[in-house]
Amino acid sequence: MKQAMESKNFTATLLVDQTPEQVFNAVKNVRGWWSENIEGGTENLNDVFKYHYEDIHRTKIKLIEVLPNKKIVWYVMENRFNFTKDQEEWTGDQMIFEITEKGGHTQLQFTQVGLVPDYECYEICFSSWNHYILDSLQSLITTGKGLPTIKEGKSLSS
Repeated sequence: MKQAMESKNFTATLLVDQTPEQVFNAVKNVRGWWSENIEGGTENLNDVFKYHYEDIHRTKIKLIEVLPNKKIVWYVMENRFNFTKDQEEWTGDQMIFEITEKGGHTQLQFTQVGLVPDYECYEICFSSWNHYILDSLQSLITTGKGLPTIKEGKSLSS
């Protein structure tokens, strides 16, 4: 019989000198750090937005908790990858952005509850979230400019 193991949800944490309010506002600016290919609201409770990357990934996300300068929780309503057998991966997952003060700094901990090593997309999702959280979102918070995926059809020079 297989031992029950605690699932290891994906987590990424960063520590910055900016205020909790600055971190909170950056997280809400999803087009500024994740992708310019987002339609819908990304800031308020019950906002629903759609994300897509070419024909590879499409998802629909609802903001189910918004505590100013402390926490944002996204709920994945629908999701589809074109590279996984299981079309339900991510569906029902929650993405939690928790903001806390730590020794004069602000800590942001991102957790995708449900994104576990058993997932077919785990390796790709792991490296993608590390880029978007630890590189792009951190850059948006600390410099005012993130590294989001550019709008489809837009060239880097435009």
